[in-house]
Amino acid sequence: MMLGNNSHVLYFLGNSSYYPDKVKLTLKGQELEIVLMTILTSVDFSCNNFQGQIPHEIGDLNSLYIFNLSHNNFTGTIPTSLGKLKQLGSLDLSSNNLTGEIPKELTDLTFLSFLNLSYNNLVGAIPKDHQFQTFSADSYEGNARLCGFPLRAGCNSQTDEQNGVPGESEKKAGEIEWDYVSAVLGYIGL
Repeated sequence: MMLGNNSHVLYFLGNSSYYPDKVKLTLKGQELEIVLMTILTSVDFSCNNFQGQIPHEIGDLNSLYIFNLSHNNFTGTIPTSLGKLKQLGSLDLSSNNLTGEIPKELTDLTFLSFLNLSYNNLVGAIPKDHQFQTFSADSYEGNARLCGFPLRAGCNSQTDEQNGVPGESEKKAGEIEWDYVSAVLGYIGL
């Protein structure tokens, strides 16, 4: 901590991941402004009946490790800005009224070890990149219009082509899905 000479501001010189809170104090007739730097690593607003869209500013909380907005009434799409939360290990947006596709930006969350997007109104193909190959079907259940691995519902060729994936009609009979095999092998540590 350091006391600024001119402005009488107490501040912390540190990581930009901190979020400032300011408090003004009067001590022996001298007014001081103390800036408290905090890191927000966990947000759990589950079961609160919140409504509206998930704010895209959540993506600016770059030290966030756990983010849970489950069992609310959020609407709209999943913000692509969540893909900026590089430290995120757990994301639970289940049991809301979210619509649209799962943003491909979420595949950039390489520390993500828990994902629950179940019981929303999500549509389209589940992204195939990175750790999304390791999440079980439970992460996506209750979204009738989602398709692709790990769900039983395969995507039709039109949906696949829109997402840059060869359609089922373009795959050869008996062709091995090496993406799935490598994900399983990576998961079991072979």
